Amino acid sequence: MDWKSCNVLVTGGASFIGSTLVDALLNRGARIRVVDDLSSGKLENIANHVMHQRVDLMKRDLRDPGVAEEAVKGIDVVFHLAADHGGRGYVDLHQAACASNLMLDGVVFRACQKAQVEKVVYASSGCVYPNYIQTDPDQMLYLTEDMVGPPYDADNMYGWAKLMAEMTLRAYAREYGMKTASCRYFTVYGPRGVENHAVIAMIARAFVKQDPFVVWGTGEQIRNWTYIDDIVNGTILAAEKIDDGTAVNLGTKERIRVIDAAKEILRYMGHDARIEPHPEMPTGPYNRVADNSLARRLLGWEPKVMFMDGLHRTIDWYVSAREKEQVASTLEAMLTER
Repeated sequence: MDWKSCNVLVTGGASFIGSTLVDALLNRGARIRVVDDLSSGKLENIANHVMHQRVDLMKRDLRDPGVAEEAVKGIDVVFHLAADHGGRGYVDLHQAACASNLMLDGVVFRACQKAQVEKVVYASSGCVYPNYIQTDPDQMLYLTEDMVGPPYDADNMYGWAKLMAEMTLRAYAREYGMKTASCRYFTVYGPRGVENHAVIAMIARAFVKQDPFVVWGTGEQIRNWTYIDDIVNGTILAAEKIDDGTAVNLGTKERIRVIDAAKEILRYMGHDARIEPHPEMPTGPYNRVADNSLARRLLGWEPKVMFMDGLHRTIDWYVSAREKEQVASTLEAMLTER
């Protein structure tokens, strides 16, 4: 794909992932439009691009009548990242808000089809995988794409909306000939990350010298954190190489216990604190790790940044970018909000 000849729309393009994707697409020469209501995205993430007219920003809500149709006019490729979402606390506690993604995704996809957009790439999630197979942290489980199927058991309304969007895009590809692809993100972290996600939340707790140091869940839950640059590269490759609605995992296959990540954060940041597990708090599945062999085969993609390296990079960024007083004043609210 010749990005220099492409008009690209990034929905949610002021967000953590969206803005990093915008950077990468600009580096490839694409012409970029961003639509974002800034309810969780931050203008500062793309402000320099907007100021220098490298990005056309629509500060609008795609759920409002006519906005999606306006946003996709003249667009060749849509990266659809906009969603009502947050971290584990938000996904568990704000089900009605996450349900609005069912309507949001449908409106965007229909507008793309009617405008004859060439390609739609969707930011899906590991939350589409059945909860019932992710309960045992001692099982050496690697989630393959074909495990998403009857009996469906997605993770909260957020996961169900992601699953329905994937199925919709496959139907659009089959029935309308619209080129589509879905990328299942596995717990993205890195610079510009937000405190409502686990890695940034733990870094924030160490940054403000929390003691005891709170960890949600028992700490034994297994995660597959994937560095932002790898996620963005995989997403762009999906735009270049998948047309039929196929969904691919973007994850590292590293099996990281939450308690081990917490210990490394404390060590690297020089904070000697007692770790206090809170199993009563929103936790999510206890064993979520991607098998990325399909992405390797279809995209030629593999993660470049292993967790410990990416974690240290993220900590260095966070310490340089945040003020302790501001973090301390907003951290508890951020853990369950957007």
